[in-house]
Amino acid sequence: MVHRWEQLTFLHWRFEPAAVQALLPPSLRVETFDGSAWVGLVPFLMRVGVPWRGSARYFSRFCETNVRTYVLDGAGRPGIWFFSLDAADLAAVVTARVTYRLPYYWSAMTLDATDGHIGYTTRRRWPGPKGVHSRVAVDIGPAYEPGELTERDHFLTARWRLYSAVRTRHRSARAAHSPWPLYRATAVEVDDELVRAAGLPPPDGEPLVHYSPGVTVRLGQTERG
Repeated sequence: MVHRWEQLTFLHWRFEPAAVQALLPPSLRVETFDGSAWVGLVPFLMRVGVPWRGSARYFSRFCETNVRTYVLDGAGRPGIWFFSLDAADLAAVVTARVTYRLPYYWSAMTLDATDGHIGYTTRRRWPGPKGVHSRVAVDIGPAYEPGELTERDHFLTARWRLYSAVRTRHRSARAAHSPWPLYRATAVEVDDELVRAAGLPPPDGEPLVHYSPGVTVRLGQTERG
């Protein structure tokens, strides 16, 4: 599959590693930075397509928001663990649940962007309790130059593998894309229930925020172990 992840905002909070580890499958362990686990709330616009004559042909476009953390498998390979993924396309939700075994939810969602400002809303429909919501608004600042990005910036955004679990065994899939073009950003509104709905404590303090106009992503097939 080929994806475009566009108009994307990363919001990250520090968490106690034990609180995050308690929600992971036994085959994965939380990866920390500066002694903390990090949990991200990531809303964006998704386009889905297939490779076509050296480029891509896109057939679907919808909003998505995921709640994620960062993990290592038994071989020490870093990747992303998704606590939840909300999407506005029911067919995409069903497909991802079946093929990648990811915890997708069908939600009503909006994305509104003006010059220097972007807002996202999410309200969950299915499965699980209806009405769990998220509302985020962000002011977008200047772009980072490559030499300005810190090790923490790379830790939170440069990820090339995603994990899911079936019973006691995990699966993974590779995600190939160019480095994120990152911009400074400030959250002006965060009214979110998705992080707590995942079983995590309420986030503490203001989030660390990055914005990106997007990248093209190629997803591989799922691999066992």
